[in-house]
Amino acid sequence: MFNPGDMICYPLHGVGFIEAIEEKEILGETKLYYVLNILHKNIHIMIPTDTAATSGMRKLIETKELDEILHKFYQSETEPDIFDNQRYCTNVNKTKMKSGDVYQVCEIIRDLTRKGRKSKLGTEDRNMLEKAREVFVSEIAQVKGIELEQANDLLDCVLNSTDEVVAAS
Repeated sequence: MFNPGDMICYPLHGVGFIEAIEEKEILGETKLYYVLNILHKNIHIMIPTDTAATSGMRKLIETKELDEILHKFYQSETEPDIFDNQRYCTNVNKTKMKSGDVYQVCEIIRDLTRKGRKSKLGTEDRNMLEKAREVFVSEIAQVKGIELEQANDLLDCVLNSTDEVVAAS
Protein backbone atom coordinates (compact mmCIF):
# COMPACT_ATOMS: atom_id res chain seq x y z
CA MET A 1 0.00 0.00 0.00
CA PHE A 2 1.13 3.50 -0.79
CA ASN A 3 0.86 6.54 1.46
CA PRO A 4 0.32 10.23 0.77
CA GLY A 5 3.63 11.80 -0.20
CA ASP A 6 5.08 8.59 -1.71
CA MET A 7 6.86 9.13 -5.02
CA ILE A 8 5.65 6.69 -7.67
CA CYS A 9 6.07 5.88 -11.33
CA TYR A 10 2.82 5.33 -13.21
CA PRO A 11 2.74 3.61 -16.63
CA LEU A 12 2.41 5.86 -19.67
CA HIS A 13 2.73 8.99 -17.52
CA GLY A 14 5.96 8.79 -15.53
CA VAL A 15 6.84 10.11 -12.10
CA GLY A 16 4.34 11.57 -9.68
CA PHE A 17 3.38 11.40 -6.06
CA ILE A 18 0.42 10.26 -4.01
CA GLU A 19 -1.32 13.50 -3.16
CA ALA A 20 -4.06 11.90 -1.08
CA ILE A 21 -6.17 8.83 -0.50
CA GLU A 22 -9.85 9.67 -0.89
CA GLU A 23 -13.09 7.79 -0.61
CA LYS A 24 -15.30 8.32 -3.66
CA GLU A 25 -18.62 6.96 -4.79
CA ILE A 26 -18.66 6.17 -8.49
CA LEU A 27 -21.57 4.37 -10.14
CA GLY A 28 -23.05 3.61 -6.74
CA GLU A 29 -19.88 1.92 -5.48
CA THR A 30 -17.75 3.50 -2.74
CA LYS A 31 -14.02 2.84 -2.96
CA LEU A 32 -10.74 4.28 -1.77
CA TYR A 33 -8.70 6.00 -4.47
CA TYR A 34 -5.11 7.16 -4.71
CA VAL A 35 -5.00 10.70 -6.04
CA LEU A 36 -1.83 10.92 -8.13
CA ASN A 37 -0.19 14.18 -9.10
CA ILE A 38 1.94 13.49 -12.17
CA LEU A 39 4.97 15.75 -12.17
CA HIS A 40 5.94 17.67 -15.32
CA LYS A 41 2.44 17.18 -16.78
CA ASN A 42 0.20 19.03 -14.35
CA ILE A 43 -2.39 16.25 -14.32
CA HIS A 44 -4.15 14.31 -11.59
CA ILE A 45 -5.16 10.67 -11.87
CA MET A 46 -7.36 8.67 -9.51
CA ILE A 47 -6.58 4.97 -9.14
CA PRO A 48 -8.64 2.59 -6.98
CA THR A 49 -6.42 1.37 -4.15
CA ASP A 50 -7.58 -2.21 -4.73
CA THR A 51 -6.32 -2.22 -8.34
CA ALA A 52 -3.10 -0.25 -7.87
CA ALA A 53 -0.96 -3.39 -7.75
CA THR A 54 -2.21 -4.54 -11.16
CA SER A 55 -2.09 -1.06 -12.72
CA GLY A 56 1.71 -1.06 -12.96
CA MET A 57 2.05 1.76 -10.43
CA ARG A 58 5.22 1.29 -8.40
CA LYS A 59 7.66 3.05 -6.13
CA LEU A 60 10.65 4.67 -7.81
CA ILE A 61 13.76 2.60 -8.25
CA GLU A 62 16.75 3.26 -6.00
CA THR A 63 19.83 5.16 -7.21
CA LYS A 64 21.96 2.01 -7.18
CA GLU A 65 19.48 0.12 -9.35
CA LEU A 66 19.23 3.06 -11.77
CA ASP A 67 23.03 3.19 -12.08
CA GLU A 68 23.09 -0.56 -12.83
CA ILE A 69 20.37 -0.16 -15.47
CA LEU A 70 22.24 2.69 -17.15
CA HIS A 71 25.53 0.77 -17.00
CA LYS A 72 24.06 -2.39 -18.56
CA PHE A 73 21.67 -0.63 -20.93
CA TYR A 74 22.84 -2.19 -24.18
CA GLN A 75 24.43 -5.39 -22.89
CA SER A 76 21.40 -7.56 -23.53
CA GLU A 77 20.40 -8.54 -27.02
CA THR A 78 17.31 -7.55 -28.95
CA GLU A 79 15.18 -10.52 -30.04
CA PRO A 80 16.47 -11.27 -33.57
CA ASP A 81 13.05 -11.30 -35.25
CA ILE A 82 11.29 -8.67 -33.14
CA PHE A 83 11.24 -6.14 -35.99
CA ASP A 84 10.01 -8.55 -38.67
CA ASN A 85 6.34 -8.18 -37.74
CA GLN A 86 5.34 -4.57 -37.06
CA ARG A 87 1.98 -5.43 -35.48
CA TYR A 88 3.61 -7.95 -33.14
CA CYS A 89 6.34 -5.48 -32.20
CA THR A 90 3.80 -2.73 -31.50
CA ASN A 91 1.65 -5.03 -29.33
CA VAL A 92 4.68 -6.26 -27.38
CA ASN A 93 5.80 -2.68 -26.75
CA LYS A 94 2.33 -1.57 -25.64
CA THR A 95 2.22 -4.45 -23.16
CA LYS A 96 5.67 -3.52 -21.87
CA MET A 97 4.68 0.14 -21.42
CA LYS A 98 1.49 -0.74 -19.57
CA SER A 99 3.39 -3.08 -17.24
CA GLY A 100 5.18 -0.15 -15.62
CA ASP A 101 8.30 -2.30 -15.27
CA VAL A 102 11.38 -0.10 -15.65
CA TYR A 103 13.36 -2.89 -17.32
CA GLN A 104 10.68 -3.40 -19.95
CA VAL A 105 10.50 0.35 -20.62
CA CYS A 106 14.28 0.31 -21.09
CA GLU A 107 13.94 -2.61 -23.52
CA ILE A 108 11.59 -0.48 -25.62
CA ILE A 109 14.09 2.38 -25.64
CA ARG A 110 16.98 0.03 -26.45
CA ASP A 111 15.17 -1.89 -29.19
CA LEU A 112 13.55 1.08 -30.92
CA THR A 113 16.76 3.10 -30.73
CA ARG A 114 18.61 0.21 -32.40
CA LYS A 115 15.87 -0.10 -35.01
CA GLY A 116 15.94 3.65 -35.64
CA ARG A 117 19.67 3.54 -36.29
CA LYS A 118 19.17 0.88 -38.97
CA SER A 119 16.15 2.44 -40.68
CA LYS A 120 13.70 5.28 -40.23
CA LEU A 121 11.10 4.62 -37.53
CA GLY A 122 7.44 4.71 -38.45
CA THR A 123 5.01 6.99 -36.62
CA GLU A 124 3.88 4.34 -34.10
CA ASP A 125 7.45 3.40 -33.25
CA ARG A 126 8.53 7.05 -32.94
CA ASN A 127 5.61 7.78 -30.63
CA MET A 128 6.31 4.67 -28.54
CA LEU A 129 10.01 5.55 -28.25
CA GLU A 130 9.14 9.11 -27.27
CA LYS A 131 6.67 7.92 -24.60
CA ALA A 132 9.11 5.34 -23.19
CA ARG A 133 11.89 7.94 -23.03
CA GLU A 134 9.54 10.43 -21.36
CA VAL A 135 8.63 7.95 -18.63
CA PHE A 136 12.22 6.77 -18.05
CA VAL A 137 13.74 10.26 -18.20
CA SER A 138 11.24 11.49 -15.60
CA GLU A 139 12.37 8.68 -13.30
CA ILE A 140 16.06 9.37 -13.94
CA ALA A 141 15.50 13.05 -13.09
CA GLN A 142 13.66 12.30 -9.86
CA VAL A 143 16.01 9.55 -8.65
CA LYS A 144 19.17 11.52 -9.48
CA GLY A 145 17.73 14.87 -8.34
CA ILE A 146 18.44 16.56 -11.68
CA GLU A 147 16.43 18.51 -14.24
CA LEU A 148 14.59 16.69 -17.05
CA GLU A 149 16.94 18.14 -19.66
CA GLN A 150 19.97 16.82 -17.77
CA ALA A 151 18.31 13.41 -17.42
CA ASN A 152 17.57 13.37 -21.14
CA ASP A 153 21.20 14.28 -21.89
CA LEU A 154 22.35 11.49 -19.56
CA LEU A 155 20.21 8.95 -21.41
CA ASP A 156 21.51 10.21 -24.77
CA CYS A 157 25.06 9.91 -23.47
CA VAL A 158 24.41 6.32 -22.34
CA LEU A 159 22.84 5.42 -25.68
CA ASN A 160 25.69 7.01 -27.66
CA SER A 161 28.45 5.50 -25.53
CA THR A 162 26.95 2.03 -25.81
CA ASP A 163 26.84 2.45 -29.58
CA GLU A 164 30.57 3.13 -29.53
CA VAL A 165 31.15 -0.01 -27.45
CA VAL A 166 28.98 -2.10 -29.79
CA ALA A 167 30.72 -0.65 -32.88
CA ALA A 168 34.17 -1.37 -31.40
CA SER A 169 33.41 -5.06 -30.81
